[in-house]
Amino acid sequence: MFGRVCREPLVHFLVLALLVFAAYHFLASAAGEGKVDRIVITSGKTMQIAARFAQIWQRPPSPQELKGLIDEQVKEEIYVREALALGLDKDDTVIRRRLRQKMELLSDAGADALSPTDAELEAYLKSHPEMFAVNLAVSFQQVFLNPQRHGSGIGLTVATVLATLNNNSEIDASTLGDTTLLPAEMPLTSLDSIDRIFGSKFADAIGKAKVGAWTGPIASDFGLHVVRVSRRQEGHSPALGEVRNAVMREWTNDKRNELENDHLTALLKRYEVIVESVPAEGTKP
Repeated sequence: MFGRVCREPLVHFLVLALLVFAAYHFLASAAGEGKVDRIVITSGKTMQIAARFAQIWQRPPSPQELKGLIDEQVKEEIYVREALALGLDKDDTVIRRRLRQKMELLSDAGADALSPTDAELEAYLKSHPEMFAVNLAVSFQQVFLNPQRHGSGIGLTVATVLATLNNNSEIDASTLGDTTLLPAEMPLTSLDSIDRIFGSKFADAIGKAKVGAWTGPIASDFGLHVVRVSRRQEGHSPALGEVRNAVMREWTNDKRNELENDHLTALLKRYEVIVESVPAEGTKP
């Protein structure tokens, strides 16, 4: 009976809690009775607490509410100090991760405060041409033809649709073809995006199609299409004015990483890092 009770997780937790409080009382005794740690809630902190309340509730706190908020702040400060004194922050993954994030935010703030000149952005654009290249893009209409519906006669159907569209410019193309969820018309769109919607075979073919005339059939992952390319924009290396926001974003990201690495390098000089080797499998440590 006693052995089973000792194996219960709750008993282990209670024992650990008793040890923690015993350590607390030991530390308190070692610090000397009568020694009082001071907690100061400054007027600025009080104003900050009241402003946060007003931001949430759209009104200032009442005196009783403000007192309750200040009491909570004091309670939090007491518990934080006592927890730190007991070393409860040690080896806590959540706390360690949060502290790391705060340190990284210090580096991020430095990068965000930087303001590059046009010359710096131009240099960045020229050194990363593939990152900002404007790919070939086309705008087009399409009429879908379902091979399963038309069977062996689909070739004749394609020819009929092509003749109808090319001989009558006033006809509404959406009235022809078979029902589909695919868009009947696409604005100027990169081949990569067209690939994601219609498939690679369709994207390759429409990238080579001439502008102005209905042509086909072009195969997609869904069936056959009669298409008309209305506009074609060749791929090119853009000027800074075309991609300024993207260049600014990537430049800032690179600077943020650079500052973080420089900061970490400087901090590493203050530490000696020792990485112990891992014992080979099957050997005793």
